[in-house]
Amino acid sequence: MSKLFSRFKLRGVEFKNRIFVSPMCQYSARDGMADTWHLVHLGGRAVGGAGLVMVEATAVAPEGRISPHDLGLWSDRHADALAPVAKFIREQDAVPAIQLSHAGRKASTDVPWLSRSPLGPENGGWPVVAPSAIPFAPGSPLPRELAEAELDGIVAQFAAAARRALAAGFEVAEIHMAHGYLLHQFLSPLANRRTDAYGGSLENRARLPLRVARAVREVWPQALPLFVRISATDWVEGGWDLAQSVQFCRWLKEAGIDLVDCSSGGLTPDAQIPAGPGFQTPFATAIRQQAAIAVGAVGLITAPEQAEQIVATGLADAVFLARELLRDPYWPLHAARMLGAEVAWPPQYERAGPA
Repeated sequence: MSKLFSRFKLRGVEFKNRIFVSPMCQYSARDGMADTWHLVHLGGRAVGGAGLVMVEATAVAPEGRISPHDLGLWSDRHADALAPVAKFIREQDAVPAIQLSHAGRKASTDVPWLSRSPLGPENGGWPVVAPSAIPFAPGSPLPRELAEAELDGIVAQFAAAARRALAAGFEVAEIHMAHGYLLHQFLSPLANRRTDAYGGSLENRARLPLRVARAVREVWPQALPLFVRISATDWVEGGWDLAQSVQFCRWLKEAGIDLVDCSSGGLTPDAQIPAGPGFQTPFATAIRQQAAIAVGAVGLITAPEQAEQIVATGLADAVFLARELLRDPYWPLHAARMLGAEVAWPPQYERAGPA
């Protein structure tokens, strides 16, 4: 029996397998609204056999978008636009999930296939905010430091977006605390130089992310799982690291988080990241063992045998695939054949059968 294709349950939600579609920005929305691109793109991965399909980083506020073309969930109209996506994913026996995000100082940039450069107001951009007035990179705008009084509003934006995600039909929400975006910026001492209750010690730097986790857990039904994505390390001396991640994940578990999606990097543009097959999996394993919480491994997981080994040996509870599922939306169906797992093809495609 393939462990990769075994069922997996968190709270009241059961996943038909342990292959999860990682949130991948499509930069294809207008005014934050999902459209037919998102339905077809995400629906295709559900048809392809994944156990969970997660919508890309979805901004909890307009100024929290990475680019002007990111998805948003700051109004009920945005939830209405996403509802057909969640419904179709569920109809394919996959679990619909969504990632809630605020980009902080990395907001207001051009789409990656053009320049990724910061956008000024004359090009549809907006002022950016951060825990401290430290730009992301040379040439990046100087962010405005958030006042302590503004942080209640950030927490409320995440909670409101979670309520809308639930109304749209999503069964898993993931809070984005990775890749150098706002909540990661608060965690890392490289981006957070505050001297108030939200800066300095690990407890203080974790205060806002944990407030967000608790606020979202409060509005998210107890029967439904809640995930958090973290960057387990900044890959920079003196930055966020694995030891801090382990302690933080213990606190996340106490806050009601069910699974940690373990990525890395993104806080600084000059980090030296030793990317290679499965290079982030050891972070997931360490957090699973030391924080006693379910984890997902992500990062250059491309081969069925590799994914099987990760879950079969207990390195992680599930694997998140990103670029490999851009290349092949039907990767899970092909992987099942290679691993000898009996998985039904969509009836509309059965006459083709496994290649």
